[in-house]
Amino acid sequence: MQQQTSEHYKRALRAQNQVLKKAVVDEQANSASLKEQLKQKDQSLRKQEQEMDSLSFRNQQLAKRVELLQEELAASEAKGRKGKSKGDSPSQHGLQTQSVFDEDLQKKIEENERLHIQFYEADEQHRRQEAELRTRLTELEKDSEQHQAVVDGLTTKYMETIERLQSDKARLEIKAQTLEREAKDCRMRTEECQQQLRRCQSELNRQVKQSSSVIQEKVPFNDTSEYLLKARDVAGQALSFIQDLVAALLNFHTYTEQRVHIYPLDSSIEPISPLNQKFSQYLHENAAYVRPLEDSFLQLHQSITEDTVTVLETVVKLKSFADNFSSYTHFLQKILPYQLKSLEEECEAPLCTAALTMKNHELQGDMKRVTSVFEKLQNYINLLALPSVQQDALPQSSTSAVFTQLAAFLHSLHDAIKEMSKHYNQKAALEQELPTVTQKLCTTTECLVGSLSSLTSSTGKIATFFSNNLDFFTSSGYCPKGCTVALNPLQAESMLANKKKAAGYIHALRKPRPQSVPYRDALSNRRILTSSTESREGLTQQVQQSQEKIARLEQEKEHWLLEAQLGKVRLEKENQRIADLEAQLAAALGGSPSSQTAAASTLAQSHEEAETEQKAAGKETTLCTSLVGDEESREQLIKTHYMVRVGELTTQLQISDSKAVHFHSECRALAKRLAIAEKSRETLSEEVKLANQNITRLQDELATTKRSYEDQLSMMSDHLCSMNETLSKQREEIDTLKLGSKVHTFVVSAFCSLLKFKLLSRILLSTIFDSLSS
Repeated sequence: MQQQTSEHYKRALRAQNQVLKKAVVDEQANSASLKEQLKQKDQSLRKQEQEMDSLSFRNQQLAKRVELLQEELAASEAKGRKGKSKGDSPSQHGLQTQSVFDEDLQKKIEENERLHIQFYEADEQHRRQEAELRTRLTELEKDSEQHQAVVDGLTTKYMETIERLQSDKARLEIKAQTLEREAKDCRMRTEECQQQLRRCQSELNRQVKQSSSVIQEKVPFNDTSEYLLKARDVAGQALSFIQDLVAALLNFHTYTEQRVHIYPLDSSIEPISPLNQKFSQYLHENAAYVRPLEDSFLQLHQSITEDTVTVLETVVKLKSFADNFSSYTHFLQKILPYQLKSLEEECEAPLCTAALTMKNHELQGDMKRVTSVFEKLQNYINLLALPSVQQDALPQSSTSAVFTQLAAFLHSLHDAIKEMSKHYNQKAALEQELPTVTQKLCTTTECLVGSLSSLTSSTGKIATFFSNNLDFFTSSGYCPKGCTVALNPLQAESMLANKKKAAGYIHALRKPRPQSVPYRDALSNRRILTSSTESREGLTQQVQQSQEKIARLEQEKEHWLLEAQLGKVRLEKENQRIADLEAQLAAALGGSPSSQTAAASTLAQSHEEAETEQKAAGKETTLCTSLVGDEESREQLIKTHYMVRVGELTTQLQISDSKAVHFHSECRALAKRLAIAEKSRETLSEEVKLANQNITRLQDELATTKRSYEDQLSMMSDHLCSMNETLSKQREEIDTLKLGSKVHTFVVSAFCSLLKFKLLSRILLSTIFDSLSS
């Protein structure tokens, strides 16, 4: 499953990487084309500026021409006045025509000024918009570079993540294969151990049955063994339940302290109230009151053995447990007001709903009830501990009633804690619906609810256990037959001593007795013993001499053994020499008679020497045989042989035990390694979840950025639409102006070309934004 998930992530990352690369390439191409278009527009703009300069120069010339015409008109008017005085009617007609022309010229001049003003304003607006667009283009280029850097960083990060995941996957596969092999080995070893365990259990069951039958048939005083074993077993079960209860109480108080620091005020942001500070300080000391419960009950369990008399009067350690339980009850009474005030502060919080307030009031009642039940349990436990301190403090008739009431209040404690756990669960569900709830508060509340669940489970187990063993607790217990008075510790100790003496006496009766000695023989033996005691120093010297003699004989034995080995070596050498001589003799038979005689004499001499050495060796062998054949040395050798054999068997047994211990430790180590592997797997899965969350977050950011760009483009489109409407209106005005004088046609054409350039620039910018958004 993990491999498929990693492959899916790889494919998704590769697809996103390809899309991002394509987008970056497209953006780079669009940016280059936009830069080229911008250069072309700059060139066309410079050309238009040159044309505008030439048109302005032409306009100045025309203005000068108009001035000259005006001067000529003034001169002609002067002449007209002179002619009027002469009564010339055609001049009057010319004057009227001139006045109409002057009015038309004046209108054109005013229109020209107005167009100049509009042209200047349009030019200023165009320059301002061009500067803004250049600034916008620079910002977009920077944003594009930043996005490209982010894309490169994400690509590098994703590639590193993929490589790391691949390496982790390979390592985990190798580890998984190793763990599978180790698990197979462990299963095989477990099966072997289970088979051995079955054999041992069957053997032990057989021995237990045999021992039980022997005990029932032959061993007296068996009326209390079952009670003692039952007491030991019950104490062991109660110890395990007490340990679970202590762990649950520690968790409950610790998580309550953490919650006080988080809600209703977070201590990391603002200080909590003085009441909660005091409450937190008290809760921080909970281990000093809870841990002694487990320690004192452990001592109580250790004091109950098969060799002790277990009744209320003899269990002295019960008083220590009762004192520790009383101190914990006082601790609960001390923190109860702070618990109630803390819940009231939660009710006064601004966002506390009516349902939460009701649950807090219910929890206040639950806490009061739990504290009350602990006080009643304290009273009954103190009553049970009194007989071990004060004789006749609790009559036998009242003991059963105390145990019955204790069982009833244990069930009441279980019910109260169960009710409190239910109310805390409901409160946690309501708090999760609040808008200001934090993850830290949710985690702490979940831990607190879990501790209450374990506390409910442990108290239920204790109540059930106590009810199931109530008959055993209320029974008469260990007391002598026919005795109705309870034992005290001194009586129990003397009874136990008498029991051990009786058991030792019966065990001695079973041993075979030596035969009795007559009185006269005993007297003579006493005289001999007395005389031997008087001569103790002489006997000590004899023993020392005997030991020295034994040591010397051992040395001689070693010496003769070495001599025998040397004689064996010499015999081999002589046999070799005889073989050589026989070979020489065989070679000399073919030679002269004198050489044959010499060879014969040499051979005879060698035979004599060999016989002499064989006789000496025979004597040595006979001596060694006589030494070994001694009865004492034979017994010593047999004893040594069996001692060596016993040592070998002991060594084999120790090796087997060490192997069993080694296999057991190896199994435990494998189990720990398996737990560590599980933890590492969980850690890796958490890392994968975090990586997925990061990918989702980046995708959300990308979608947000794209959405913002789309909004900006829509705004630009609206602006372009409004500008198009403005341009259409300006075109209409220009068309109306074209119907006028032809004198200002060049100005109007220049203005139209400028407006066209502005329109093209806006269309170009809209194209740029469209490409960027895509």
